[in-house]
Amino acid sequence: MKHTNRLLQETSPYLLQHAHNPVDWYPWGDAAFEKAKSENKPVLVSIGYSTCHWCHVMERESFENEEVAAFMNEHFVNIKVDREERPDVDSIYMEAVQMISGGHGGWPLNCFLLPDRRPFYGGTYFPPSQAHGRSSWMMVLNNIRNAFTNKPEEVKAQADKLMNYISDADNYFLSSIETKEQTIEADTIHNCYLALSNNFDESSGGFGHAPKFPSTMSLRFCLNHYHFGKNEEAMQHLQLSLDAMIYGGIYDQLGGGFSRYTVDKDWLVPHFEKMLYDNALLVGLLSDTYKVTKKALYKETVEETLDWLNREMTNTEGGFYSALDADSEGVEGKFYVWSKSEIDLILKADSPLFCEFYDVTEDGNWEHSNILNRPQSFAGFTAKKGLSEDAFKALMKSCRDKLMTERDKRIRPGLDDKILLAWNALMCTACCKAYEAFGEAKYKAVALSNIEFLCDTFIMNDATVLHDYKNGKAKTGGFLDDYAYLIEALIAVYEICFDKKYLKTALKLSEVVMDEFYDHTDSLFFYSSKKQQDLIIRKKDLYDNAMPSGNSTMSGNLRTLGLLFNKPDFMEISYKSLLTMKKSIQKYPQSFALWANQFFPQVYPVKEIAISGTKHLEYALQLKQYYLPFSVFAAANSADTEIALLEDRNPKEEITEIFICSNYSCQLPCNNTDDALKLLN
Repeated sequence: MKHTNRLLQETSPYLLQHAHNPVDWYPWGDAAFEKAKSENKPVLVSIGYSTCHWCHVMERESFENEEVAAFMNEHFVNIKVDREERPDVDSIYMEAVQMISGGHGGWPLNCFLLPDRRPFYGGTYFPPSQAHGRSSWMMVLNNIRNAFTNKPEEVKAQADKLMNYISDADNYFLSSIETKEQTIEADTIHNCYLALSNNFDESSGGFGHAPKFPSTMSLRFCLNHYHFGKNEEAMQHLQLSLDAMIYGGIYDQLGGGFSRYTVDKDWLVPHFEKMLYDNALLVGLLSDTYKVTKKALYKETVEETLDWLNREMTNTEGGFYSALDADSEGVEGKFYVWSKSEIDLILKADSPLFCEFYDVTEDGNWEHSNILNRPQSFAGFTAKKGLSEDAFKALMKSCRDKLMTERDKRIRPGLDDKILLAWNALMCTACCKAYEAFGEAKYKAVALSNIEFLCDTFIMNDATVLHDYKNGKAKTGGFLDDYAYLIEALIAVYEICFDKKYLKTALKLSEVVMDEFYDHTDSLFFYSSKKQQDLIIRKKDLYDNAMPSGNSTMSGNLRTLGLLFNKPDFMEISYKSLLTMKKSIQKYPQSFALWANQFFPQVYPVKEIAISGTKHLEYALQLKQYYLPFSVFAAANSADTEIALLEDRNPKEEITEIFICSNYSCQLPCNNTDDALKLLN
């Protein structure tokens, strides 16, 4: 290699991709800022991630250009950041860029800082030559250098303005508990649903127009609104959306798994990267929706997606990799698309039927190639053709297997093989949901293997956690979502095996979160620990974006642990956080969708289910095959004084008893799940 820079010492696949750029990249850290201070230079913080298509484009166009790199090295101190490794850094500078650009953000994120880490200008992708209303990268660099050198007071004033905005941004969404209603009622939920339904795409499913994201938390709100409020429209939209995604190009029809989003409203043309967290949230939602609908399509999709997880995304220790790139051989989607002639050659006589069903034509449906998708269901297609549905499904499975064998010979997309605690915990929870819905022991085994790996690898002796793992080593102090998702996963694993060590670990981690992240002034949590010293500001993670916010997740965790361990202080904080966010949730439910879901257990009494006796595992699984959202389970062979729900729950003789309580009152115990379900309903 002609060039090597400091990133060669890093473990992040994204940083290593830039290790041979002629740009003299630094990793995030004090060394870069000390150099900027001593030489009085502006700092460029360039943020991206390994599967980001436009990050690769900008690297090829600008960061691999020796002339551009020489200018950057002479006039700037240049820092590369993997946003998945340092989401705290990304959050701060993304907020600055969104203010500068009128609300627009994304990756690559290029932000210019003073040597004291305060931002003063930034943007996303800049082309090598001025085009499409965007300044060229060299124009931007020249303008920044001139402003920093010749107009330092203006630059500092802009930095002050941005910092004031960033400091106040969190407060925009908060309400004082003292100045508003003290209750959360059915109207609160109805208001959220009205705001969500105004944005339904009633023809193609999902929300709004292109680009289309899965919006799993908003769809989960529809599921819960159907469950508690019997809203048929909500259920119809949920199924329309899930079906459209499964039939669309966003879903890998051969290998399973969902891409991150589609560029069109009809779910056909994905941005081909596959992220662990998207698939975790979709597996969880599909599993829970299956409990209500018993729709075979959802079970098949979960099976295929978890097969993909096992085949392509799992390491030998039980951890899950982060993502698969959209590009292979430098071309987006090349690994996944087909020409009709390729399919004809492979499938021979079966090709015409396959191509008709999976929308394959000579001209293609995207850039003269074909993205496999299903314009109609198996049932609809076979009815039109007068075919046996079972025989046709078997034939299509055989055809897909043949194409998959050929596809596996292609050059694969890049794999981001770092392991992130938060994303792994989301998938662990999803595997628990799949086990509950389908009763497949293999999903329980995956969840247990993963949670043991996470506890052994990421939890330190003082119960603090680390964030990322690669090459046998975990590093970087954990962020709020690392703790929140792991606590949620520990509770989920407990509820499929009832080994109380997982609950006790969840409680211990929650106490660390209270100590290191909690802000008493608004009953919310900072994103970074109070021990984090390399940031200009501590911010709060409030939005439910592609993933749930750490705060909305902790609100649910504290409610559950408060009930299990009789901790009224946890339940009070959970409730107060909802009151603080209530006004914003109702106004912007799609931006705060998991928050909106947390309203349900405040309006509809939570079911507390304790099972005591030798059949506790069997009975729990029987009950959990039904959708019982927000219910809290505890189970054991006999009473357990460490878990409040199991105190004094000793079964009579050899009978296993089910105790159901709600709203501070208990029903008489029953000794079979049929009677328990009647009480629960």
